Amino acid sequence: MSNDAADRPVGRWSDHEVEQLIGRLLQVGVLVAAGVVLIGGVMLLVQHGGRPAEFATFSTAASPLQGLAGIFRGAVALDSMAIVQLGLVLLIATPVMRVALTLVAFALQRDRLYILLTAVVLGLLLYGLVWGRA
Repeated sequence: MSNDAADRPVGRWSDHEVEQLIGRLLQVGVLVAAGVVLIGGVMLLVQHGGRPAEFATFSTAASPLQGLAGIFRGAVALDSMAIVQLGLVLLIATPVMRVALTLVAFALQRDRLYILLTAVVLGLLLYGLVWGRA
């Protein structure tokens, strides 16, 4: 019976190690995103929870939270709505980071076909996120 770790060249990850690392990344990403949304939601309720809702008027004014820079600036300034949106951005970024980590794992395993396929998927994801279509 052979030992998988002893048979593997130095610097290469086993499939099981990659799966475990990716699973942990997804768990941590979702938990961090949920925590940030929860903190922002509590802050939002504390700051604005007593204000009555106005459904009679709807304004489409430009929001400083429409871009990543505005979201980060608002979160640093402890704006509760920006913190909630930051949590949502982290939630969206979690599967993108999974694909990026998978790309690194395939590169370390020197699996050219999967490097190419994963790079295409990552490119499409990033293109869709940046330009709004894929």
